[in-house]
Amino acid sequence: MSHKLPKINPTQTAAWAALGELYNAQKDWSMTDLFLNDPMRVNTFSASTGGFYLDYSKNLISDLVREQLLHLAEQVQLKQAIEAQFAGGLINETEGRAVGHAQLRNFTQMPQEVAQTLERIKSFVSAIENGAHKGHTGLPITHVVNVGIGGSDLGPDMVCEALAYYKNHLEVRFVSNVDGDHVHEQLKGLPAEQTLFVIVSKTFTTQETLTNAQTIRTWFLKQAPESAIAHHFAAVSTNLDAVGAFGIDSELVFPMWDWVGGRFSLWSAVGLSIALSVGYDNFESLLRGAHDMDLHFRETEFDHNMPVLMALISVWYNNFYGAESECIVPYTQYLSKFVAYLQQGIMESNGKYVDRNGDVVNYQTGTLVWGSTGTNAQHAFFQLIHQGTKLIPADFIAFKACLHGEQDHQNKLLANCVAQTQALMTGTQGQNIESPYRVFTGNKPTNTLLIDKLTPERLGGLIALYEHKLFVQGVIWNIFSYDQWGVELGKKLAVNVLSALESSDNSSLDSKNNHTNFDASTAELLRTIKE
Repeated sequence: MSHKLPKINPTQTAAWAALGELYNAQKDWSMTDLFLNDPMRVNTFSASTGGFYLDYSKNLISDLVREQLLHLAEQVQLKQAIEAQFAGGLINETEGRAVGHAQLRNFTQMPQEVAQTLERIKSFVSAIENGAHKGHTGLPITHVVNVGIGGSDLGPDMVCEALAYYKNHLEVRFVSNVDGDHVHEQLKGLPAEQTLFVIVSKTFTTQETLTNAQTIRTWFLKQAPESAIAHHFAAVSTNLDAVGAFGIDSELVFPMWDWVGGRFSLWSAVGLSIALSVGYDNFESLLRGAHDMDLHFRETEFDHNMPVLMALISVWYNNFYGAESECIVPYTQYLSKFVAYLQQGIMESNGKYVDRNGDVVNYQTGTLVWGSTGTNAQHAFFQLIHQGTKLIPADFIAFKACLHGEQDHQNKLLANCVAQTQALMTGTQGQNIESPYRVFTGNKPTNTLLIDKLTPERLGGLIALYEHKLFVQGVIWNIFSYDQWGVELGKKLAVNVLSALESSDNSSLDSKNNHTNFDASTAELLRTIKE
């Protein structure tokens, strides 16, 4: 079997043509009619695995549509693509890399270097928690600050928030934006002699991260000698020389690997701040939960495979109904940063217009991902979903059990979650509504994902579920999901812009200068900033 991804234009498959015909035949169908014709359709349009239950019956899909979507998965050779990823093939072809984040959580076939790194994380976290690793004055560490950007920030920050119920005594903060005001706000009230800073940067050259790290270093050295850096700074990086020049002890440097993309790296040493926040055992449980979802994804037939089904439904709305966005609504405040995390994972992965053959696509790829938590969202943007003019498929995520035992709150939370999916489907059909302003057309599609409880294992599974969903979408759209060239151009241009901002010579901003690097608009913005 080839360890490369297939390169099949989905629009050239028989299933794609069949789906187009089915869409034209059923685009005016209603979900309530589908339930009238088959009151127990939820038995067919649902799937489950280890604490997860997916109800996708409230969607504009029939048995025939589901059949053709599954045929589409077969015809683009999805099974071969899945095996290519798990086999370690160089499926990130444009960057010449394998995609191995699933290996980071496979404890039965884990690369030795990963297992050794986990042991080092376990030992270090234990030393911080029990006070064996002390600050330069002999006091124990009580605060941790993670300094990173993108995948080196979003994942760990999201998970620490999501697992706050399980946190230990350490206070963990995050610095990401190169905004200096943000850095100083995060430094407020920090006891320098009891704070550990974790600098996360593969190359140790990322502009935002290194600028923040140097600002923090300067702040720290106003209160401590340079020798103290070895007690208070750790790094996750591959650039040992730069890390050493910064003053970080080599014993506190943890590795990163080329075969792990940034937005999928929380499972690696990038997740050090997670382990420091909730303890190593909970961090390992997070990994093991993700591996359980990996097994489900790899081994389950597509008609009961949750990531595959969710991806196929997304393709159905994106490419046949013309839906441009997807809304994700977790009914727990613990997942307040989950949507922002998924935005990077999904939109950075599948925001591509060139296919795996190097051709410009003539169909839609990628989806806009947005949302918020629970009843907060209901009082904000649900108006647009219910009565707006756009079709917005939505994922509702809820946990059956709460963590703090407030059952009254939990019942009301779950009641709102379930009622919203019902309202989005049925609208006000059958009701005598005199005012047109109070009419709800219904027929708005939703998935409902019920999970037994928000534990580290289940959170790991939930994150992995969406990782696999975006991978399936990319396979179907025949794009490379794992490269990220789209983030490079603006960063390169920012070098010239920064030079112009810092220069006392404004000749490059003169529109009469034929050698200027800037268009008239950019030059005027820079002149206005420098006034």
